[in-house]
Amino acid sequence: MLRLLTAVLPEASRATRAQYGPICSRFVCAGSAGTNRHFASQPAPSPAESRTTKMLIKGEFRDSETSDWVEVKNPATQEVVSRMPIITNKEFEEAVQAAKDAFPAWRRTPVPHRQRIMFKFQQLIKENMDSLAANITQEQGKTLADAKGDVFRGLEVVEYSCNLAPDLMGEYIEGVSTGMDTYSIKQPLGVCAGICPFNFPAMIPLWMFPVAVTAGNTFVLKPSEKDPGAAVMLADLAQQAGLPKGVLNIVHGTKDVVNNILDHPDIKAVSFVGSNAAGRYISERASANGKRVQANKGAKNHAVIMPDANPEATASALVGASMGAAGQRCMAISAAVFVGGIGKYKEALLSKARDLKVSAGHEPGTDVGPVITRESKKRVEDLIEIGIKQGAQCDLDGRGIKVQDYEDGNFVGPTLLTNVKPDMDCYNEEIFGPVLVCLEADTLDEAIALVNANPHGNGTAIFTKSGPAARKYQNEIEVGMVGVNVPIPVPLPFFSFTGWRGSFDGDLHMYGKAGVQFFTNTKTVTTNWKSADEAIGTKAPGLAGVGTDL
Repeated sequence: MLRLLTAVLPEASRATRAQYGPICSRFVCAGSAGTNRHFASQPAPSPAESRTTKMLIKGEFRDSETSDWVEVKNPATQEVVSRMPIITNKEFEEAVQAAKDAFPAWRRTPVPHRQRIMFKFQQLIKENMDSLAANITQEQGKTLADAKGDVFRGLEVVEYSCNLAPDLMGEYIEGVSTGMDTYSIKQPLGVCAGICPFNFPAMIPLWMFPVAVTAGNTFVLKPSEKDPGAAVMLADLAQQAGLPKGVLNIVHGTKDVVNNILDHPDIKAVSFVGSNAAGRYISERASANGKRVQANKGAKNHAVIMPDANPEATASALVGASMGAAGQRCMAISAAVFVGGIGKYKEALLSKARDLKVSAGHEPGTDVGPVITRESKKRVEDLIEIGIKQGAQCDLDGRGIKVQDYEDGNFVGPTLLTNVKPDMDCYNEEIFGPVLVCLEADTLDEAIALVNANPHGNGTAIFTKSGPAARKYQNEIEVGMVGVNVPIPVPLPFFSFTGWRGSFDGDLHMYGKAGVQFFTNTKTVTTNWKSADEAIGTKAPGLAGVGTDL
């Protein structure tokens, strides 16, 4: 069995409740959803048990033959949870070849059968929710409640994949000419790949491979080197659900393995979530090699608060959206723009932020866990310091926080910076920590102009009781996902994750109909089946004098 954290799931944290709302009430707060760990016939791929993270190649979980390893550490304790291999070039080639070899039979597998595998997969994820969440807390640091939310938001995409067939349908027109019909069909690309970030070690892999494989592709997945365990566990469950050998393969590594993915001629499409710099690099290199790319990059998500917004409800939403998950979310609200001034909101924000408990993710009642690495902690604290030097006012300072029994943890406490201006580094950089920077605007038009001037366009929210103000905002704002009194407007999977501008490279977004389009090619077929009477003496349409008698 897994040697994982066994702490009982605490009551969902205040930050989590603000983030998930109805999801929390029906799922996160509901207690255990089953704790049995199901294993395939292969040895259980537990990084904590074996102390090494396994590859998955052609249906087998294997140890790498590499001499180059990365330590996976618990960010709350610095304990080495496991060692992850930087796999060899030979092993990478084996993984791609396994996916290539599996593709012909898998693409011929009927769509209903692929969907039934997803039905079984979602059942196994639910039964193993506690183990998956515990692994995420151990390797990534987020609270157990947030970790279960991580798995659940990925599970929703698996559930969407259980009924993918309607989005795989083409179009048909009968009678485009005499005896001629035209129709389109969607066909899988072949071998596809996914490159995952550290902040959602279950959700992002589940945003990628379930849609891809249900559409008929095979897949090579590279988890983050910082927390690969959840992806390996999910791959184990997918195989137990019936996914054939070679359809899903797991490779581990850093930049060299990424480059292999981007350069390999047999990989047709690359899905990525991560930082701006990495996203630009991946998009440019993969595109230059003729691959289809969707690259979800960084963000600076704004909330605009109108003077008529409810102070208590708005403050709760802002604190949860900015400081929950230690601020390590590409959809975190990291900048709040107060139309008419911060005035009546400030004390409510400070009170709710001070009330958050900072501790290890498995500790009962924890609201804010550690950031992922010591380097991340230093970067967050440096950006706070630079902001203060540039003129921001630090009303709540989370730097230097010490957590009892976890003195070595990568903790940054909730931080509130006010009097922030658009030219400050703390505004222009994606801090990726539990920090909310607060700006002010005189009018809604000024607030919209400020948000639109920012290069990113991932998510945004407006808090107001005014329908006209909300409608004006959603129409004029140049951001791909908009919440009206919803702080983190991540769409459910029957829509798509639609970041804009500097937050996304590509033209087909993740999951939903756009995700299906990304993982398929459209083929258009025109047929000519004339009856005997129609065929006598007729010529091919549009080719009079050129075509022959049909």
